[in-house]
Amino acid sequence: MARTASGLEHLDAARKALEVARSADELRMAQAVLLPLALGLSLEQTAQAIGRSVSATCAMRMRFCRIATGEAEPPRGKLALRNRAHASLEEESRLLARVRSRAPEPGPGLVPRLRQAMEAEWARPVALSSVYRLLRRHGWRSTAPGTQLFTQAPAGTTERGAKR
Repeated sequence: MARTASGLEHLDAARKALEVARSADELRMAQAVLLPLALGLSLEQTAQAIGRSVSATCAMRMRFCRIATGEAEPPRGKLALRNRAHASLEEESRLLARVRSRAPEPGPGLVPRLRQAMEAEWARPVALSSVYRLLRRHGWRSTAPGTQLFTQAPAGTTERGAKR
């Protein structure tokens, strides 16, 4: 007979995590804690229900408990990682504001001016694609295909321009 699941103190946190889960991994991690505690399932039954191996399910339970107690940090999203970034999002925003303040009207010269400022700031050559990705990250979009004319996207639109 299997022993009863521990972690009863994390039951409320698991229920809350189940409601706000934004990815399948977050959902499975919450289910790995919730199913044995709320429904009395064994680790094997829980693993089968969430579609993972027994060892992966056990690891998920342990990781959730460490995160809930503050011993470990929750996993960060891909955008938050920015492993190869030249600068933080705040530094990029300040640089963009500084370049924009020199010429308040967005026009065709924004991209070259921004590229020069980025190269001067970071003391290395910057690819044109990096400039366009920076503009996209900060809510700017091209107004006409094939031009260098960028404007700030209206509030409430996504990266592709569709309403949220």
